[in-house]
Amino acid sequence: MTEVTPLLVIAGPTASGKSSLALAAAQALDGELISADAFAVYRGMDIGTDKPDLSARKRAPHHLIDILAPDELYSAGEFARRAGTLINEIRARNKLPIIVGGTHFYIQALIEGLCPSLDRDRAIREKLESAWAEDPSEVFEELIKIDPAAARRIGAKDRQRILRALEVFESSGRPLSEHWKLQSEPPRYRPLYLAPHREREELYARINERVDAMFARGFVAEVEALLESGIDPGSHALKAIGYRELVELRNQDREIAETIEAIKTSSRHFAKRQLTWLRNHQGGHLHWVRPLERGGLEDVLDLWSRHAESL
Repeated sequence: MTEVTPLLVIAGPTASGKSSLALAAAQALDGELISADAFAVYRGMDIGTDKPDLSARKRAPHHLIDILAPDELYSAGEFARRAGTLINEIRARNKLPIIVGGTHFYIQALIEGLCPSLDRDRAIREKLESAWAEDPSEVFEELIKIDPAAARRIGAKDRQRILRALEVFESSGRPLSEHWKLQSEPPRYRPLYLAPHREREELYARINERVDAMFARGFVAEVEALLESGIDPGSHALKAIGYRELVELRNQDREIAETIEAIKTSSRHFAKRQLTWLRNHQGGHLHWVRPLERGGLEDVLDLWSRHAESL
C-alpha cells in the first residue's frame, strides 16, 4: 500500500502575504519551503518576482528559487518532479515540507498529477503558434468548442497551455480533459490547503503598493540587465507580468508612468484569476486564514494540528 504523505500548502493571490505566512509557519513547525512560483526559479529575476530576500532565506530553507537561467524552460511537470524529490528529502530530515506559491496549476500538478506524456508534433505546434499570433481570441474560442472543460481550467490568457491543449487534441484525437480523466494513480499526498484572506479592495491596494516599490528598488535596471545579458526578449521567462510590459516599453513610444499603471492593472487581473481558480478548484478543501499580521500563524498552527491528528 502506497504511503500518503501529509503536506502543508499555502497558496493565494499575488500580494496576499502568503510568503510571510509560510515563512512564519516554517519556523514554527520546523519546516522547509518549496516555492511553487513559475518565475522565481530564474536567476536575475528578483525584484519583479518579489523573491524572498537573503534574510528570509536564512530564517528557513527555501527550495526551487534561483535554479535556472532565464533562457531555460520550466513547466508544471518539471516542478512536480523536482518538488516530489524535495518532499522526500525534507521528510528524510524529519522536517515538514511546505509548498508556497501562487502558480496554482503547478501545485495541482504536484498533488493531482498530470496527464500521461504525449509526443509533441512540431508541424501542428507551428500552425497553432501562427494562428495565435494572428488572433489569440479565435484560438481560444476553438479550444472552447472542442474542449470546454480544459478551456475553463486553463483560461483565455495562458498561451502555452492553450496551444498544448489544442496540440494534444489534433495529434491524439482526444480532448486534453479526457486524458486527465484517464489518470488512475493513487494520491501520493494528503494536503492541507490554506490561503490568507484579504478583502478585494485591500488586496488591490497592496498590489499597487508592491508595483510602486518594485520600481523604487530598480525594476527597470533589472530588466535592462537581463536583456543586455543576451536573453531573448521573447523568452518564456520575460512573459512574466512586469517583465513583458517593460520589454514592450523599449519598443514603444510610451511614458514609464503608463507602463507602471499597465503592470498594476495586469497584476490585479492576475490576482482575480488566482482567486477564481482557488474557489473553483479547491472548493471546500481550502481554508481561508487571517494574514500573518492579524494572527494568521495561530490559524495555520491550529489547522495543521487538526490535520495531523486526523491522519
